[in-house]
Amino acid sequence: MKPKKKGLDPIVKMGLGILLGGFCLIAFGMYLSRPDRSIPPYSVGAQKGTLVALHLPSWTSDPEIESLLKRFREVGKKSRDFAHMKIRPTTPQDPRGRYQTIQIIIFSDPTWTEPDTFQRYVSGQNETALTSVDQDFRQQFEASVRGGYRADESGQAGWIGPWNRSQSTDRTLTMQWIFQDPWAPT
Repeated sequence: MKPKKKGLDPIVKMGLGILLGGFCLIAFGMYLSRPDRSIPPYSVGAQKGTLVALHLPSWTSDPEIESLLKRFREVGKKSRDFAHMKIRPTTPQDPRGRYQTIQIIIFSDPTWTEPDTFQRYVSGQNETALTSVDQDFRQQFEASVRGGYRADESGQAGWIGPWNRSQSTDRTLTMQWIFQDPWAPT
């Protein structure tokens, strides 16, 4: 009678090798096939009409956010087609184009980009008599913004800092403007 060998069966070893090799190959392939390494990774958390909420990892620095804003600026100048930036059309029925008006707000905390939270903010925009709880929620939402981009008929702009919409009509108090460009004459 043969003594039993200690260790794993060769077939089990081969299976584990294939499994681990497959994971490594997939991870390495995803890393190499990233569409753009010059901007930080982001995801679209929620979108309602022309307002879009993006989520970035919490470790994203202000210079990295600035590079993302400059990419939006570049896309705005070239084509105003943000589809390849993972954003659904904001003005799909507009004969001039699908992204004639767009407002992007950037968060590091994913809580603010969840559809329910985002919807609560958007639905409260049109109410004239907000409760103190709703006002606090709006102020917390806007204070959590890390940056933003807007494009409309007058031009495009990008900023870093909280979005000071509810507290003051002078948004320059908290926003560091990266660019404010009118559209070039056609």
